[in-house]
Amino acid sequence: MRQSIRFLRHGRVVELFDFHPRATALDYLRLRERSLGTKEGCAEGDCGACTVVLGRLREDRLAYESVNACIHLLGQIDGAELITVEDLAGSDGLHPVQRAMVAHHGSQCGFCTPGIVMSLFALYQTAERPVSREAVKDALAGNLCRCTGYRPIVDAALEACAEAPRDAFAERRTEGTEAVSALADQADLFIGSDARFFAAPAREGSLAALYDEHPDATLVAGCTDVGLWVTKALAELDKVIWLGRVRGLDLVEEGADAIAFGAAVPLSRAYAALSATAPDLGELMRRFGGAQIRAAGTVGGNIANGSPIGDLAPALMALGAELELRKGERIRTISLDDFFLAYRKQDREPGEFVRRVVVRKPQLGEAFRCFKVSKRFDEDISAVMGAFQLTLDRRRVLGARLAYGGMAGVPKRAGKAEAALTGASLEDPASWEPALAALGRDFTPLSDQRASAAYRGLVARNLLFKALTEVAHGDSRATRIAGRREKPLAAE
Repeated sequence: MRQSIRFLRHGRVVELFDFHPRATALDYLRLRERSLGTKEGCAEGDCGACTVVLGRLREDRLAYESVNACIHLLGQIDGAELITVEDLAGSDGLHPVQRAMVAHHGSQCGFCTPGIVMSLFALYQTAERPVSREAVKDALAGNLCRCTGYRPIVDAALEACAEAPRDAFAERRTEGTEAVSALADQADLFIGSDARFFAAPAREGSLAALYDEHPDATLVAGCTDVGLWVTKALAELDKVIWLGRVRGLDLVEEGADAIAFGAAVPLSRAYAALSATAPDLGELMRRFGGAQIRAAGTVGGNIANGSPIGDLAPALMALGAELELRKGERIRTISLDDFFLAYRKQDREPGEFVRRVVVRKPQLGEAFRCFKVSKRFDEDISAVMGAFQLTLDRRRVLGARLAYGGMAGVPKRAGKAEAALTGASLEDPASWEPALAALGRDFTPLSDQRASAAYRGLVARNLLFKALTEVAHGDSRATRIAGRREKPLAAE
């Protein structure tokens, strides 16, 4: 049992034995270390002013990932190298990304600039060359600036990332890899007492035993949702169990008919596998916040938090996904359809956690589409999210799985519409009408700040009609604002 977190900072190991479980990385930087370049803006992972970069081993290679320090718990830095904007300039002057930002006039007031620079630093370190303008825009989707246009910032990124990395971090990549590797151990981490603690088990058995003993503890994977409990609801979170060190929960296992994701697999790592399974899934996941959110947020966390507007759950419900749950030594499997019982309530006993998500791949004769509708294209909460899988016999619908988010207190299948669609012909849009009408009996949506009930009802109908139209014609060019990508971005 280890009773401290350890991470690299300025080339040396920092070891912390005592901190509040809810303390964030931003708290540490600004209040304890007094590194003030990292800013607090929105305090919910939207604006990117707090962006820092973590260096972690991914398949024995040091990878640099941007995260939001405002909603990243301090304990989650364990085992990583923490890099902030103060670390980039060297004895020979500014970092290439910083020089390019100056040359292209990419900064005005400067409040958001440190976070933008850190996002571009992560791109500089990880992107395949040549770097496309599209890849730069995706890297910057999690950084909002109200002062200036993004063109000079994108131009700066293209200039800085034109060649392979040639900075101090690239020069000492081998030493950095060895230093981060030296932090890894097989010990369970527990800091505090039974009344208040931060824990990070290393084994699934240890996690099961600890959570069974403390079912009132808060499970944290990426903290992209729980972090807002801290910053917005001011929750104390006296007991926190972080899943990021549990061996096995970070595995992606691909078979002929399905892909199994450990609950702690980050969305950024799941992106390629799900994009290859269905291009619409890749496009959906590209809009999961910015790169900072995708690097931290996880497949299991997006489902286990029980949000009615979590985008991944409806898509996986349409695909017929299953969950593996564990409590103590018992493991059970349930359909994702049956997991959501009511608003923020799941079929999960005290002390039971999601361990794996098994996603069925579309088979021959099946067509899948999913769409997200939100006020802002990138980095926004869905007003309505629709996912549709059709089983076809040539031009006739033999069966359908239709799932929606944002239409009820839980992600939900549209059972009446599914029944009404069975037997419909792709050649005859009139045969779709009973299913479109049945959606009004499947859902009674609410009105809120994102959308009115009437709007949601209309959009739900339109999305189903859009999916049927695309499948019928085998083309999406006339029905999309942005083209569907058939392969993931190289940078991701």
